[in-house]
Amino acid sequence: MWRDLRPIGRNAETGGYRRFAWTAADADCREWFKAQAESRGLTYELDRNGNQWAWLGDPSQGNAVVTGSHLDSVPDGGAFDGPLGVVSSFAALDELRGRQAEFTRPLALVNFGDEEGARFGLACVGSRLTAGQLTVEAAHQLRDGDGVTLPQAMESAGYDPSAIGPDPERLACIGAFVELHVEQGRALDLSGDPVGIASAIWPHGRWRFDFRGEANHAGTTRLVDRRDPMLSYAETVLAARREAELAGAVATFGKISVEPNGVNAIPSLVRGWLDSRAPDQASLDTVVTGIEKAAREYAERHGIDLDVVRESFTPVIEFEDALRDELGTILGGERTIPVLGTGAGHDAGILSGSIPTAMLFVRNPTGVSHSPAEFAAEDDCLAGVTALADVLEGLACR
Repeated sequence: MWRDLRPIGRNAETGGYRRFAWTAADADCREWFKAQAESRGLTYELDRNGNQWAWLGDPSQGNAVVTGSHLDSVPDGGAFDGPLGVVSSFAALDELRGRQAEFTRPLALVNFGDEEGARFGLACVGSRLTAGQLTVEAAHQLRDGDGVTLPQAMESAGYDPSAIGPDPERLACIGAFVELHVEQGRALDLSGDPVGIASAIWPHGRWRFDFRGEANHAGTTRLVDRRDPMLSYAETVLAARREAELAGAVATFGKISVEPNGVNAIPSLVRGWLDSRAPDQASLDTVVTGIEKAAREYAERHGIDLDVVRESFTPVIEFEDALRDELGTILGGERTIPVLGTGAGHDAGILSGSIPTAMLFVRNPTGVSHSPAEFAAEDDCLAGVTALADVLEGLACR
């Protein structure tokens, strides 16, 4: 499975993946998922929001156990973020069939669409729509860098966008969702454990900072006469680092747009996107407030107009204690399974407001993620498959 999936959407120059929602690479990933489902005799289904499902048993029976993740990527992302959870879900089912496990609850494997938000700027679009956390009206307004809307992209890919929206009937059939994911950090590497359980997802969000100045000639405009928004933006990037360090949080300006974007032109507009995450809401508020305060001070000093827009936000997500503890009991035996928080968002976090959810993490020895250097050793991946199979057996075969 890994060999077949691995080449899809891989950039030959960077070695990273460019599997963006509703593109050719995304279509190839979807075909791969469908083929894996059908080769195992599972009932394949595409829901109203473009999420893919593979069912063992009758979903109308209710109280289903679901596992899976996503197949899309960030720009030049790694091979494991998302796909490891999907590949492991099929492998775990194969393992359970090898054990001749008898299922007493329906089981589903899922590939959620557009989890990374690389194309339209909003993460977890497929699960947000399903859970009603993204309105149809807001979804219709999502545009990529070329101005293509989400409905237009879906239609171009051969899907009907007219049906997108909340799917409470589907969620009502699910009793538990367990997502396996490569760890995005080094906690397991430091503890020496191949697999861990998630406790919570840090509150996080994305903010757009628009610095507006005055375009002018780079060679003839005196420094004292300039209204250069790049200066305010650069100072704000440094302020973000300082504020994050003080609060024990993280803050990143990882995307920038400049107009007119000429080497010999002073910019008229610098637009930067801030991603910030923290262990708790108070710390996140402190960081973002501090960054905005500094940005406005810098902008006023340089004669720059500033607009700050919050584009997305997810509050702290505590995974359900009962399900998390049940995973610990199933996997624990004579040893304690590490329980750790994460600063990364996931479909499991979005769904946690509607159904019981939990997450398993597989060790990442480098801690690197969202990069071609992202890695998990084969032995650890297999340990993850075994852990997921054990969990699914404990939940769906009793």
